[in-house]
Amino acid sequence: MSSLKPYLALIGLALIWGASFLLIKVAVHDMSPTVLLLLRSLSGLIALAVIGKVMGRPIIGEGWRTRLGSFAIMAITNAIVPWVAIAWGEERISSGLASILNSTTTLWTAVLIFWAMPAERPSKVGYLGVVLGFAGVVILVLPEILAHGVSGNFLGALAVLVAALSYAANAIYQRRKMRNVSVFDVSIGQLAATVVFAIPLAAPSLQHVHVALTSMAAVIALGAGATGVAYLLYYYVMNTLGAVRAAGVTLLVPLTAVFWGVVLLHESLSLPIVIGMAVILAGTVLTNLRKRANPEPALKRDSAAA
Repeated sequence: MSSLKPYLALIGLALIWGASFLLIKVAVHDMSPTVLLLLRSLSGLIALAVIGKVMGRPIIGEGWRTRLGSFAIMAITNAIVPWVAIAWGEERISSGLASILNSTTTLWTAVLIFWAMPAERPSKVGYLGVVLGFAGVVILVLPEILAHGVSGNFLGALAVLVAALSYAANAIYQRRKMRNVSVFDVSIGQLAATVVFAIPLAAPSLQHVHVALTSMAAVIALGAGATGVAYLLYYYVMNTLGAVRAAGVTLLVPLTAVFWGVVLLHESLSLPIVIGMAVILAGTVLTNLRKRANPEPALKRDSAAA
């Protein structure tokens, strides 16, 4: 039974991160994307602080003052831009489609690495995967453009792609500047910075928040579950199964997100969505082949999280 625990944790992680897109969809019914940003980051910060206390580790690690700039950059690229963009996008597109488009983070990372980290460029097969993956994006958005032009649905999809690009930029920054800092310190540092930035962003629309049990529960679940609990599961899987298998959650999240959206939100599952998802995931598999020789978990973790 103990040998199954890591795989059960992997499945649980995929279900949690997949459900985050559903929770975002629920929350934005009653609050703006910026208010969601504030409440999500605040609940996530509290959850990680509690987890750290239970683990008996200091909430603030040594040398945190020298990393304030890095925490700010990571807050912007790993939370403020992507969380607001995804929430804004999900006001216009389904949670399942958002999760599929968000899975292009790995593809964007491969593109950015070409210039930012030439020594770690993917192979030719890897870049074939990039082309294939973005072909899947075209399959997803082209019917909408042909039918309605540059409509709200197209802009919502574009916003999620911007979020995926931001996640990719963050992954490379973390890989280059923060790789030797503990995961707990990085997570709590960037969440604290996110809360600071989110307060003025959310302030103008706080008075318009409709306090509803379902939306507030969704926000708390996003912060505590998709940040605190999910990070613990992720690193447990990484330590027991290895980085390569842990990265497989990137491929499972869109599947679980589509599942939650169809079952709980009754979202439609059209043929272009199924084909586009299959093509994007195939491209992601090809892009990740080169990482077997030199696995880097930091480049994959954020592509799974919404």
